[in-house]
Amino acid sequence: MDESRPEVTVVEAPGRGRFEILVDGGLAGYTEYHDVDGARVFPHTVIEDEFAGRGLATTLVRTVLDRMRDEDCPIVPKCAVVRGFIAKHPEYVELVPEERRAEFGFEA
Repeated sequence: MDESRPEVTVVEAPGRGRFEILVDGGLAGYTEYHDVDGARVFPHTVIEDEFAGRGLATTLVRTVLDRMRDEDCPIVPKCAVVRGFIAKHPEYVELVPEERRAEFGFEA
């Protein structure tokens, strides 16, 4: 392992209702969630200031959305970070229920 590169992991913290991104074991950020009507709602994502500009939000959101796809879990992207990621990566639009896509600026 290249020791100059930090270890980045994404873990679920269900007791806190969020997925966390860790850098070398320390909390670097998170995306909050709660479940409503069979969908996972993502209202807020945070990357701590000292970790900004490293692409961690992208890593976090991509990892979480891949997991939601694997679990066949629809999502509601109320968070601007999650919504922006989906806008740039339209292959994830399918996770948003079709009847809600226009609400978030995605083609219905």
